[in-house]
Amino acid sequence: MTDIESRIDTSRPHTARIWNYWTGGKDNYPVDREAGDRIRELHPGIGAYAKADRLFLGRAVRYLAEQEGIRQFLDIGTGLPSADNTHEVAQRVASDARVVYVDNDPLVLAHARALLVGTPEGRTDYLDADLRDVDMILAAASKTLDLSQPVALMLLGVVIFVEDDEESYAIVRRLMDALAPGSHLVLSHTVTHPDMPDVDAAVAFWNEHGTPKLTQRTPAAVARYFDGLELLEPGVVSCSAWRPEDPADDVAMYGGVGRK
Repeated sequence: MTDIESRIDTSRPHTARIWNYWTGGKDNYPVDREAGDRIRELHPGIGAYAKADRLFLGRAVRYLAEQEGIRQFLDIGTGLPSADNTHEVAQRVASDARVVYVDNDPLVLAHARALLVGTPEGRTDYLDADLRDVDMILAAASKTLDLSQPVALMLLGVVIFVEDDEESYAIVRRLMDALAPGSHLVLSHTVTHPDMPDVDAAVAFWNEHGTPKLTQRTPAAVARYFDGLELLEPGVVSCSAWRPEDPADDVAMYGGVGRK
């Protein structure tokens, strides 16, 4: 057994693998599918959230590459590789785009090295690190990215795993402070909302049975991550409502894009 394999716990459901299951992937285990089905019973629309978040990522990356000229992306909490990963979307627009992925899930690590292969003109890299390891992430990312030039910081569904509010805001500020003017923050977050009470039940089930535990925040609290940045239209909204190609129902996953 390799060191990576020894770190993979198949006895408890894991968020990255459940997310993979909901989006039609195959990198999951029976325990993940069982938990995913139970959560879907509590909140039938949960699978749409995962898809909405993924589509939001694609639209945001495409916008930044096409309209803002961003050629560097730091994607923290990337999750398991699937269709239209950040580097694939960015390098379709600009083949010389560079992407650094960061995650601390051993299963993601096992797959990322084999699957996250970019264009010859561009470059992709992967770091095995926790979101809280800000200094290490920046130091390692600087070997691939030029941090004196604009970077898109991608934090899709990852700050939900930092329970303390102020710690989570501080992490995002430290990361953005290290990036050049013209950099952008792309962030999404599970929300608690009075119009979506079944979401709270699904999160409670997850936190009792799954790993790692997650924290919901209100839409207003999610908007605080963009303090000090120029928040692009339409602001912090349901991921399905951020510049969609086609109208879609709101989901309890909110996101936004801000410019430094």
